[in-house]
Amino acid sequence: METRNYTHISKLLLLGFSEDLELQFLMYGIFLFMYLVTVLGNVVIILATIVDFHLHTPMYFFLSNLSFVDICFTSTTVPKMLVNIETHNKAITYEGCIIQIYFFALFVVLDNFLLSVMAYDRFVAICHPLHYQVSMKPKLCVLLVLVSWITSALNSFLQSLMVLCLSFCTQVEIPHYFCEPNQLAHLACSDTLLNNIMMNIAAGLLGVGPLTGILYSYSKIVSSVHKISSTQGKYKAFSTCVSHLLVVSLFYSTLLGVYLSAAGNQNSHSSSTASVMYTVVTPMLNPFIYSLRNKDIKRALKTLFKKI
Repeated sequence: METRNYTHISKLLLLGFSEDLELQFLMYGIFLFMYLVTVLGNVVIILATIVDFHLHTPMYFFLSNLSFVDICFTSTTVPKMLVNIETHNKAITYEGCIIQIYFFALFVVLDNFLLSVMAYDRFVAICHPLHYQVSMKPKLCVLLVLVSWITSALNSFLQSLMVLCLSFCTQVEIPHYFCEPNQLAHLACSDTLLNNIMMNIAAGLLGVGPLTGILYSYSKIVSSVHKISSTQGKYKAFSTCVSHLLVVSLFYSTLLGVYLSAAGNQNSHSSSTASVMYTVVTPMLNPFIYSLRNKDIKRALKTLFKKI
């Protein structure tokens, strides 16, 4: 039997995107700008839903929760990357890496659940409009969000625990800008079979499950909209779903693209570049998608800016 010398590591190296100093300076500016836009845009959405009482509905309650999660999701990875670029130090402590994995897993699954819950909200509103007020009571809305948080927290705890069980032979160099669980499993010296099984199960249950719910909801929505006789009625019904549908398409297409490309080449920097799409770009674009195509949000933003 082959024996390996496992070592306890105190630090890991996040290789990021490039060694070129000029390119790093450019990337620092770009990512700082995107991070500030993400935080500011989502904070504005949250404040708008609080200030305007017309937006005190289940749809905007879920949207404000999604905006909060997007802020936290981006804050899990980008600030550490900016600090590393500014200090020219690629290191992250082992404990810091585990914490990053925990919150990364927490917020990416929360995004999945909240998008699914928002699809269910649109399904009830369009397919069962007469029962909407009864079905989507405030208690149910809070319960759906609470269950999403609890389930995501339990999953992230399990993911972190699985990474803690990994052993490494040498200094770990992660070809990424954050501690991505799949990358760490690939670099481990110990047996990763259980890790891979658990990750695949989690991806199936917590990734494919909510996506299936979204697809089912929209299949019913399309069927209900198709039954509406007037063109204006069809447009009015489906217009409430357009923003959410755009966000879902952007999030899942980029997320799926990352993991399909990562399956082909685990050590490639292409995976980290593609990850920017769903960890940074998507949370940045969400507020614009909802504000540009939503009259209620536009009115709330005008009210908010007048009070400021």
